Amino acid sequence: MKKKLDTVLDRVKEPESGLSVSQLGLVERFRFIEKDRRLVVFKSKIRSSKGCCTVVANMLLHSTLKSMIQELEAEFPDLRIEIA
Repeated sequence: MKKKLDTVLDRVKEPESGLSVSQLGLVERFRFIEKDRRLVVFKSKIRSSKGCCTVVANMLLHSTLKSMIQELEAEFPDLRIEIA
């Protein structure tokens, strides 16, 4: 499972920079809850910046996390994916 998770983090790219989720450090950790068949993704804390930059950064983050969830669902079709 760890190898698959690392593969997904390396495969999903942030569209503006082209860097992977892994390179950007957007995910702090994962928690697998076997009884619920659930994978919880804990995002790293992101510092906010000023006004318009924050809006653009959040839009890119949302897009990148959505792509990551889609890739995780494809890699682990039997698990429910949650972002915490």
